[in-house]
Amino acid sequence: MSTFNANQFALEFDTESPKKIIEQALAQFDNIAISFSGAEDVILIELACKVIKDRSKLQVFSLDTGRLHPETYRFIDKVNKHYGIQIDVVSPEHQALEAFVKEKGLFSFYEDGHQGCCGVRKVAPLRRKLGTLDAWITGQRKDQSPGTRNQVPVAENDQAFGTAESPLVKFNPLANWSSERVWEFIRMFDVPYNELHEKGFTSIGCEPCTRPVLPNQHEREGRWWWEEATHKECGLHAGNLQK
Repeated sequence: MSTFNANQFALEFDTESPKKIIEQALAQFDNIAISFSGAEDVILIELACKVIKDRSKLQVFSLDTGRLHPETYRFIDKVNKHYGIQIDVVSPEHQALEAFVKEKGLFSFYEDGHQGCCGVRKVAPLRRKLGTLDAWITGQRKDQSPGTRNQVPVAENDQAFGTAESPLVKFNPLANWSSERVWEFIRMFDVPYNELHEKGFTSIGCEPCTRPVLPNQHEREGRWWWEEATHKECGLHAGNLQK
């Protein structure tokens, strides 16, 4: 929908509830999907199910990098059953992945950074999926990363994956929520969550690149812990983030 003004929407709805933002997003776009990472993004599904009449029309997708924790795969199945939906599991293109592994091996990211591996396993599949959509909904929050996400708006024109010919709108309904508020909601409404959270994991990604955090550590410190603490982005959102 080329006439949609994301910047104006962000100004008008900045203080609105995530439920209201999701309701408006679903009303504005028919070809829109929720991005589900297998962590607390389930709140997006919970809220969408409260405002959509026909759940069969609710589009949700998740990126399967092939390196996720077993708990995350079980969680995807649990969410499907809990909400009566079918999450579209998007995988990497096998030829590109096989070529990358042949050249770099399975753990090259410990030596030369995670961007190459994430590019093949996450960014390319996401780009393929987003190419079929007019808008998407993410669980980004401003407090997730002090170095990159502190300016996340509730809606934006996706500069990373959209083009002038095929514009893409990105909604971030949880942008103004804190981690504490996320977990208050999960407990209050008995929302299912990844069992890894009970083991000290806060921000959950691929198994080789994610570990539990210690008390008082920032939630993103468990991701790519061998790299700079304030710039931990895999490329899914980096193109739209202010540094």
